[in-house]
Amino acid sequence: MERDGGPRVPEQRAPAVPGDSGELRFSVLGPVRAWRGGDPLPPGSPQQRALLAALLLRDGRTATAGELIDALWGDEPPSQALAAVRTYASRLRKGLSPGVLATEAGGYALRTRPDQLDLNLAQELATDAEKARAAGDRNQARALLNKSLGLWDGEALASVPGPYAETQRARLEEWRLQLTETRLDLDLEVGCHAEAVSELTVLTAAHPLRELLRELLMLALYRSGRQAEALAVYADTRRLLAEELGVDPRPELAQLQQRILQADAELASPVEEHAPPPTFMRPAQLPATVPDFTGRVSFVQELSKRLSTAEGSVMAVSALAGIGGVGKTTLAVHVAHTARTYFPDGQLYVDLQGAGTRAAEPENVLGSFLRALGTPDALIPDSLDERSALYRSTLDGRRILVLLDNARDAAQVRPLLPGTEGCAALVTSRVRMVDLAGAHLVDLDVMSPEEALQLFTRIVGEERVTTERKAALDVVAACGFLPLAIRIAASRLAARRTWTVSVLAAKLADERRRLDELQAGDLAVKATFELGYGALDRAQARAFRLLGLADGPDLSLAAAAAVLDLPLHDAEDLLESLVDTSLLESAAPGRYRYHDLVRLYARACAERDEQPPSEREAALSRLLDFYLATAASVYALERPGDRLVDHLEPTSYQGLSFTDRHDAQDWLYAEANCLLAFVRQCSGAPTLRRAVDLLWACVDLAESGANSKQYEEVAAILREAAHAAGDQRAEARALVILANVHQMVGRFEEGDEEAGQAHRLAEAAQDPLPSCWAPNIRGIIALFQGRHAEGETNLTRSLERFRAVQDRAGEASALCNLSRIRLATGRTSSAIALAQQGIDIYDGLGHSLRGANGRYALGLALTQAGQLSEASQRLHEALVVFRDSRQRLWEGMTLCRLAEADLEGHKPAQAASNAEMALTVLRGIGGEWRRGNVLTVLGRALHGIGQTGRAQVCWREALSLYEALGSAEAAEVRALLSPAAAA
Repeated sequence: MERDGGPRVPEQRAPAVPGDSGELRFSVLGPVRAWRGGDPLPPGSPQQRALLAALLLRDGRTATAGELIDALWGDEPPSQALAAVRTYASRLRKGLSPGVLATEAGGYALRTRPDQLDLNLAQELATDAEKARAAGDRNQARALLNKSLGLWDGEALASVPGPYAETQRARLEEWRLQLTETRLDLDLEVGCHAEAVSELTVLTAAHPLRELLRELLMLALYRSGRQAEALAVYADTRRLLAEELGVDPRPELAQLQQRILQADAELASPVEEHAPPPTFMRPAQLPATVPDFTGRVSFVQELSKRLSTAEGSVMAVSALAGIGGVGKTTLAVHVAHTARTYFPDGQLYVDLQGAGTRAAEPENVLGSFLRALGTPDALIPDSLDERSALYRSTLDGRRILVLLDNARDAAQVRPLLPGTEGCAALVTSRVRMVDLAGAHLVDLDVMSPEEALQLFTRIVGEERVTTERKAALDVVAACGFLPLAIRIAASRLAARRTWTVSVLAAKLADERRRLDELQAGDLAVKATFELGYGALDRAQARAFRLLGLADGPDLSLAAAAAVLDLPLHDAEDLLESLVDTSLLESAAPGRYRYHDLVRLYARACAERDEQPPSEREAALSRLLDFYLATAASVYALERPGDRLVDHLEPTSYQGLSFTDRHDAQDWLYAEANCLLAFVRQCSGAPTLRRAVDLLWACVDLAESGANSKQYEEVAAILREAAHAAGDQRAEARALVILANVHQMVGRFEEGDEEAGQAHRLAEAAQDPLPSCWAPNIRGIIALFQGRHAEGETNLTRSLERFRAVQDRAGEASALCNLSRIRLATGRTSSAIALAQQGIDIYDGLGHSLRGANGRYALGLALTQAGQLSEASQRLHEALVVFRDSRQRLWEGMTLCRLAEADLEGHKPAQAASNAEMALTVLRGIGGEWRRGNVLTVLGRALHGIGQTGRAQVCWREALSLYEALGSAEAAEVRALLSPAAAA
């Protein structure tokens, strides 16, 4: 692209001056500016900046005085134009380094390197992007284009006068728009269509006659599953072109409409037909095979033969079954490595965790597999059936081996099978999969004595075994010839050079008679791990037993210290010593986990060996105290002044404390799965109240949307447990938690009923906190359902209760909610005053998170009052806090409210952008009612920018949601869809 409209002539370019000119940088993609190092230089007068711009855009070529006069003033130069140019040049020379501004042949030239001007850098990046795209590397091309576009800082040559600057400004803006179109085209090629919709909506509003943008918007909407909106864009475009220009859409746009109408399958692909085919990622996920693999010759031959003939069969499925520790995984991995040459397109592997209580969900596994095969996240569907279908389509025509390890049952496996010729699957499980149609079943038994001794010898060393062959045979026999037990025994012996084989054999003979019960399912696993457990010292053995008691995927070091009642450093030393024994795994720095079978064994040891038995309950109680105290610390830091922490059950074990709320948030979200699993475990009578309080203190897990479904399930379990135990206090609090969750997801009838029950139970139990929060929740639900008088009654009651217990944060919450009731009933001034009262209280407490809720309420009231600038400012302040606090629900709703304010301020394009972002943020959270609200606002914004077809699609979807919910908002949307409204 040429800087001044003429051809570039490299030989005319003067060489850059060496020396300190390299310290200078110049910018024309925005205001014309110069820097020396990191310091900005004085900008000078507008004409001086115009002179600098004219010289910068000539690539070092000399500009005559006449050319510069034309550039600055055009056909009407002042009488002293030449003198003025010389004055500007003199001032410019003084500000730059010596030798940078040269005078020659009656004109001027800048002696700078290309990389000193932002425009040159942008051009170079755009050229590199074009090359990357031609080479098929679309992601690199996108990154380069984004970097190029990022060099712009507003309008090019901003505020620079003169006809030359005006011409160049228009040229650079057109180029910027072309780069943006190219980058958006690449976005669609790599599957980022959902993310592109918001930007394209704004661009089509700003450039309504630019057909390529319309075409990209249609394609982005179609690939996002919004076919009706895509067709509506075409209808809007055709109408606009006819009205403004009297022409039809270009052929490419019309062809795209027809392909959308025909549901062209190729159109749904994220890669355009002219683009190079996507690079298929070749996964190589097989775990390493053990170097000392031993025996199993007949099984290796049988399975290898099956896999080698997979190319000619529909699909080869072999399912290995046997007791835990029999070597299913080791055999399957070894065979898979042996057969890799038959599957040149890659190998997939997953541990399905079927032996534990939390088996892997097939849809999650499919998501991981699709990513490993190169499918972008944006193209991975949500449902199990859709993911399974896409997975089979992705494997079609390829030769992939899939190893499904530790499966629970056939139902878990079926969606993960390739189902196409040339692919194969190896499955391991503790159960025989007789109901897995077409599978080749292999029952794996323990090793023969000869194979078992060979494995033991390879690990321990031939020298030690040869001198004690009989003792070695005794060892493998005591292990029941179970490969895992043999491996553990041999490894322990190999690590202890002072032990003899006879010492190990004597230990097994004395204490491991349960190995005779190897065929009794899990008892075989316990007997296998008895070897490692028996070698632990007293402190290690106690830690091993107690750490396995708590539910959850893993355990942090601090939580483990609480279980063991030890200082942090002592606990770490103990846990690391267990890691060395392979009985415990280091999941990540500072986090530990058991293999699921080892956890079962550890619990069996605790039931058998922990004396007195009350120590087990004491260990879990300490962990519950630790979690509750730490969660209360997080809650107090996030919500200063909130009295909940003063009404929680007392704890006797300290938790962690935080000074930075981001650190507190990190802890809460990192521990989310462990916390919720442990709360579920603690639903029994002795720990029920603390479990309920822990769940309440972790309310951010629900309000953020991150763990809302699991949170709701645990809350329901606690409520049932409290009801069964007749504990009114615990039940009232569990009901408040449930009611809050249900109002957040739009299940208002359930939430209102639960809040009412909570209020009655709390009154009976004389528990003040649920008595405050229950009417608060009922009030906001009544607002959403249009029962304003009832809502005001409940919120007034809530306000009185909060004031009675001196809960200032709760008082502010009730005030802000009451503000919304007043707003809904037309009392705008009162609404503004109440919201401001709430904000004042929150700010006085230093409560930034709930202060954002107050600003949200104030923003609504100010919008309705017509004070749009201040409303937008309050809502933006709230948005910053919600994003920083990871409150996705509130982030999405604030974006929606900003869109409403934009509409009131006659900014429909910005409203459409904010509403689109709200839809994206609220995906999967907030419930269907809130989605209907956002769609209604988006429709109004689209209607405002002339995209009436898309608007009606949004409104129809919103109407469908409202009608399914029986919501009163359906009437408003019907009115928007009426012919009179459309006119």
